[in-house]
Amino acid sequence: MRNHSQDATRSDGPPGPDDPTRSTGPLGLRLAGGRAVEGEPHDALPGTPTGGTTPAGAPGTPGGPGTPGRPTGAEGGTAGGGAEGAAVPAGPALPAAPGGPAGSHPPDRTQAILEATKQVAALLKGAGHPFALAGSVAAYAHGVPKSLQHDTDFAILREDAQAIAQDLEAAGIQVRVPPEDWLIKARSHGEEIDLIFELARHPVTRDLLDRAHTLPVDSVRMPVLAPTDLVGSLLAAFSEHHCDFGAVLPIARTLREKIDWDLLRRENEGSPMPEAFLYLLERLNVIEPREATP
Repeated sequence: MRNHSQDATRSDGPPGPDDPTRSTGPLGLRLAGGRAVEGEPHDALPGTPTGGTTPAGAPGTPGGPGTPGRPTGAEGGTAGGGAEGAAVPAGPALPAAPGGPAGSHPPDRTQAILEATKQVAALLKGAGHPFALAGSVAAYAHGVPKSLQHDTDFAILREDAQAIAQDLEAAGIQVRVPPEDWLIKARSHGEEIDLIFELARHPVTRDLLDRAHTLPVDSVRMPVLAPTDLVGSLLAAFSEHHCDFGAVLPIARTLREKIDWDLLRRENEGSPMPEAFLYLLERLNVIEPREATP
């Protein structure tokens, strides 16, 4: 999940040449092909301008001041006439970019993320590894309308991390071990895959995976965290440094009838950020207010 307090950074640079030796990451994982590395440099996200571009509307750009066929008057607007007041024809209108001005919205990566999710899930299922889809793609699987922009999260058991890494590499998927000791990372279809064995500092357990719901994700059925566990993991990720209520609110609103809110209240009692979010849900009439104690 772009989890939030535990989001791992993306790395879009091409992998270096394979080392003939085997590498050991900070978790003790020895990955085939020597691709486990520490502190891999962070690259820009795909589609992010990296310089050398001219802002839309700047002088000399299409549609901007000084564009041929679009003379500018004294007020800075399009001239309505020449020196003698004669009308000056405007140049042809340029078509608007889809979704608004260029750069106003991030690219929609939904289908690429779903393809990566399906490929990794199929490999995990085929190898018999217990897992459950987590994060924003899990919310999507439960029916929350989302345009996916971040990575795919899989909850796995820590003791399976080594075998999973080897199986993914055997299938040609790049795997690496980041400095964080609660996940391993993979890359498929140009998208980042987080294989997590701690969700917001809570270890992934067999009970958690056993409670998962089997749902179709773009036609491929796979285990997905149960709604209460999914929202619980998002609440547990809130902190003073990460408190994006706006990202979790539509998930809670869509799944509210499937969630054990009393359980989440008990699990987060005394935690300021989760309690504040639960109070916000009450004030917005998303959930029933907690009964006052006498």
